[in-house]
Amino acid sequence: MVLVSASPAVRLSAQGVLSQFSYDSLGLSGVQADLGVLGASRLRGTVVGGVRLDFGRVAPRVRVLLGLSYFKGEFDQRATAELARRLRAIVNDPDSNFSIDVGRIQWSDLTGDVDLQYVLPQGRTVTAYLGAGLSVHVMNGSGAAINGTFVEDALDGVAAGLNGTLGFEIATSPAWRFTLEARGVLSTQLSTGSLRAGLMYRLSGKR
Repeated sequence: MVLVSASPAVRLSAQGVLSQFSYDSLGLSGVQADLGVLGASRLRGTVVGGVRLDFGRVAPRVRVLLGLSYFKGEFDQRATAELARRLRAIVNDPDSNFSIDVGRIQWSDLTGDVDLQYVLPQGRTVTAYLGAGLSVHVMNGSGAAINGTFVEDALDGVAAGLNGTLGFEIATSPAWRFTLEARGVLSTQLSTGSLRAGLMYRLSGKR
């Protein structure tokens, strides 16, 4: 009897949560540009920049953002040494009296992503948010010693990733917001973490 009476209540609760989600409010509501520092596996620290479009909310506290960002970094010493070691292993030289110098190798990443952010108002001017999403990464390797080789081909390609964000949005005027965000990306090719600051312009009527 308890299970029978509880089952309709569970269904009603689930329906109540789902009813909060709607596509009716979606539409461009803000444009953001940001710049920051980025650390990555296999790369030295570098600078990352991007733009982000806020397309409104699908639930009272959940908003949708589309982003595009770019960075270009140089292989760190450990990654360069590992690459040289692997190349040395495939060279067939009975005397082993050769040397390998791969020089400077750079890796760039053009990223497109979509995030869902859960907003937590902290007052009239400050809003905190937590986000998660998916990303697509277009990778490109370059360097004087590898251009036109199979090594460059191995570094080029497209990869998928998972995003996580934690940030704050501070209203400096009715239209402008200052943003500060920590962002982590777990990708099949390269994992990164970044700290970015930016400005967002809220469109009239969407503030």
